[in-house]
Amino acid sequence: MTAETHVELNRSKQPFPVVTTSILGVLMAIGLVVAIIRFINGIGAISNLSDGRAWGLWISFDLYCGVALAAGGFTLAATVYILNLKKYYPIVRSAILTAFLGYVMVIVALMVDLGQPWRIWHIIIYWNPHSPLFEVGWCVLLYTTVLALEFSPNVFERFNMQTPLRLIRTIQIPLIIAGIVLSTLHQSSLGSTLLLMPDKIHALWFTPILPILFLLSAISVGLAMVILETSLASKGLGHQVDLDILAGLGKALPYLLGLYLVVKLGDLLVAGELDLMFSSGLYSLLFLVEIVGGVILPLVLFALPAVRLSRTALLWSSLLVVLGLVLNRLNVSLIALAPRPGTMYVPHVLEFAISIAVVSAGILAYILANRYLPIAEHEHPAGHRPVVEVG
Repeated sequence: MTAETHVELNRSKQPFPVVTTSILGVLMAIGLVVAIIRFINGIGAISNLSDGRAWGLWISFDLYCGVALAAGGFTLAATVYILNLKKYYPIVRSAILTAFLGYVMVIVALMVDLGQPWRIWHIIIYWNPHSPLFEVGWCVLLYTTVLALEFSPNVFERFNMQTPLRLIRTIQIPLIIAGIVLSTLHQSSLGSTLLLMPDKIHALWFTPILPILFLLSAISVGLAMVILETSLASKGLGHQVDLDILAGLGKALPYLLGLYLVVKLGDLLVAGELDLMFSSGLYSLLFLVEIVGGVILPLVLFALPAVRLSRTALLWSSLLVVLGLVLNRLNVSLIALAPRPGTMYVPHVLEFAISIAVVSAGILAYILANRYLPIAEHEHPAGHRPVVEVG
């Protein structure tokens, strides 16, 4: 019996998470019903959006947060295939899967948010290169395509489709480079979009270097998200990744978080706005929670060898980074974004139902992909051996 066969047999013995998938299915069904109501009766039937607000929960959470949380795909791909750090190969497929699902979820959420989603293809033929959203739209389209191609070897290996598999492997490095370029452009251009509203975003978050801050924070959360989803997969799916791999990612995070912190606070210092951290009421509280809880605390934790040698500590430390990023994106694109005078916006409960359904679909797809495709168990490019212990 080969090592690969042994891994496959172990995987088949893992119990299918029936309860988890059932709950996810119910949440998806609720979201589907809400989406049907939206398309029959209009977006106003399920949301509190109005002309007084540029966007709401779906853009801030599903798009701004979702795109950043999917950054692990291009960061791990660059680490493994460009920097040639093959140590992290065992988790690169999982990171690409998470990124691919993340972008698909963004597109699904946009289909609900757009006034006329059936015209989403118009961006292909009606060009407006002066709009940041034009660049965002094209990057989403192209990078999702690149991610689909990067993910395709899992399908080709599963069904033993050798010809397309050889073709994808031939163009793998150009695909990785294209993905890095597109993702870099996209992560930063989401910040560029907000530059159009200097008088509407609170000064604690608005800055001309928003594109740089968006990119730096996305790279940090990308690694943290890989640690988080790998740790959760080890508990829920039985995929036990070598602790040294997760510790290596954790070791890089203090430098990335530190760079972001220096740039962020340095920008406030240069702008003469450091005092706003303590004199802006609720905004000051939100900013401090975001910076202290989502940047400084995990920076300190990841710098400690004891934390990096503990799977549990790594999980919780990475969760802090993820929550800090989510709070940052909600702050800058929703909470600290002033609506039109005389109007206010509080997300409708059915708006949450859509976002919850989209996230549930992503989690279910992740579970099924790991169950039926060689995401965790696959051949190492340097030799035929399993790279992840299962069960």
